[in-house]
Amino acid sequence: MSKQAVRRSLDLKAPVFDEGAVARATAALEAMSDTFQDWLNADVIRLQAARLAAEAANWSDEALEQVMAIAHDLKGLGGSYDFPIVTQIAASLCRLIETPAGKAAARADITLFGAHVDALRAAIRNGIKNDAHPVGRALLSALEARVEALGVAPR
Repeated sequence: MSKQAVRRSLDLKAPVFDEGAVARATAALEAMSDTFQDWLNADVIRLQAARLAAEAANWSDEALEQVMAIAHDLKGLGGSYDFPIVTQIAASLCRLIETPAGKAAARADITLFGAHVDALRAAIRNGIKNDAHPVGRALLSALEARVEALGVAPR
């Protein structure tokens, strides 16, 4: 590598991608946006299946870990799918079941666990994309408040 190429590679002020690359990436995301809803639906179906499996397994730690893995995926992908409320609700579910104390609390009142899954399903079914929607705001607020009140999850 030439000295000039090394200097350019060390120049942290220079953009990594040119405007054309950013435009192409944006166009590719826009072209895929129609499939985001399908992907989101598939992830929520997986979450519901994991919920049913956890119930069948009497809410074992292993079964709750499977739910946690899917909820974590949804938490990370909600914004990409243009459903930031999915990220927020999935984050609340993760907070609920990520610690041993949280798993115990979820087992003691399984309705809160189910409410998270049902809220995700409802948000997607009804096109509630963010907490600016009054139903989305109410759902998210209630779920987060209940998890917070349990005192089982780190912030």
